[in-house]
Formats: sequence, structure tokens, C-alpha cells
Amino acid sequence: MSTLAAAAETLPVPAVVDLAAIVVGALTGGLLAAREGFPVSGVLLLAVTGGLGGGLVRDVLLAGGPPVALTNPRYLPAVAITAAVTFYFSGWLSRLTRLLVVLDALTLGLFTVIGAQKAQLAGLPSASVVFIGTLTAVGGAVIRDVLLAQRADIVQPGPYNAVAALLGATALTVLAGPAGLAPIPVALVVIVLVATLRVLSVWRGWEAPVAVDLPGRARSRLARARPGRPDGRRRLRRRTR
Repeated sequence: MSTLAAAAETLPVPAVVDLAAIVVGALTGGLLAAREGFPVSGVLLLAVTGGLGGGLVRDVLLAGGPPVALTNPRYLPAVAITAAVTFYFSGWLSRLTRLLVVLDALTLGLFTVIGAQKAQLAGLPSASVVFIGTLTAVGGAVIRDVLLAQRADIVQPGPYNAVAALLGATALTVLAGPAGLAPIPVALVVIVLVATLRVLSVWRGWEAPVAVDLPGRARSRLARARPGRPDGRRRLRRRTR
């Protein structure tokens, strides 16, 4: 089964679930703006980037017409209502941290699947499918961090975010492409995989791996081992005598 043929059967996301995912993304952005003491315009802007930023970037790159965030009549009003709720009830919503972590993780998995499947439908190669899937999941967070003039979360050590999306998009690309498995079950498995990785990394303190200098590490190990060599040779010589 070719990648394009496999992608012809995509995960049918109910409108309610799709809208809920956007609302959760908007909540995370709006809450961050409220904690920073931003005015209503800042809360609204970060809510839009959190809920719709990744999809906007995805649709611009795929060049399949106007972005869905602009053509769907429900998306922008839902984000605006969410921004208003976070503007007035940020303190109460901040108490729902555990619930928001789980919902945000599920949203990350759903956005990963939607982005990867849209890239497959566009006939893109596997590497591009992985890229678009990951970008859809974390693109809104990147735009948010740029607006806040801070280093993006995805380039800092911390809980799995982009790493979880990357692994999920890779799994979907392989399983629904070369492996020839049914796309809908694969999509459901990927959503659970991404969400589980994200939640466990937050709750258990897992951090994404950082760069390692393998030659430097090998040299340091050799340097630590060298002082013991002469003694070992002397002992060996004494035994042979």
C-alpha cells in the first residue's frame, strides 16, 4: 500500500473533538498571557497562536488554499471565547493544572496526527510528513515564544513536547506508509503514544536528551583509565617473575 493510498483513509475527527483540541491549545496560550499580566489584546493573541498557530503554518506550507483556521466559521469565535474566559477566570483555571496537562497532551497527539495525515494526502515524502506532523503539533508554541521574546521551549531541556510529536509522526509515517497498516487504528495508537509520552515526562520529570560529545567522553574515560595501567603492568611483571 502506497503512502498516498494509505492516507486516503484518514482519522475522522468529530467536529466537537477538533474544536475541543483548539480550545485547549487556546487555553494554554491565554493562561500564559494572563499570568504575565498581558492586556486583553495579548491574551487574545496568545490564545490564537496556541489554538491555531500550528495549523496556520501547516496550511501555508502545504499551499492547499486558505488556511482552515480562516475558512472554518467556528474556530476563531471559539478561540475568542476561550481568551475571554482565561482573561476573567485565569486564577480558577490555574488550579486545574493536572487536567490541563492531560488535555494538552491529547491535543498534542491529535494535532500530530492531523498534520501528518494532511501531509500524506498532499503526496509528500515520508521525511516531509514527519516534519509537517511535528510542526503542526508544536508550531503554535514556537510562535507564542517568539511573541514573548523568549527562547522556545522546544529547544530547551525539559519534558517531552516536540520529541513526543516527532516520535509520533515518525511512527504514523512508518506504520501507515511502508508497513501498510490501516491508517485509522494507527492514528489512534499514535495519539495515545504521544499523549502518554508527554504526560509521563511531565509527571515523572523526564527530559529530552541533550547533545553529547562522544569523542570527548571517550577521551575522558581513557584519561581516567590510564593512571591504573602502569600498576597493572608492574603486578603482571611481578607475577611472571
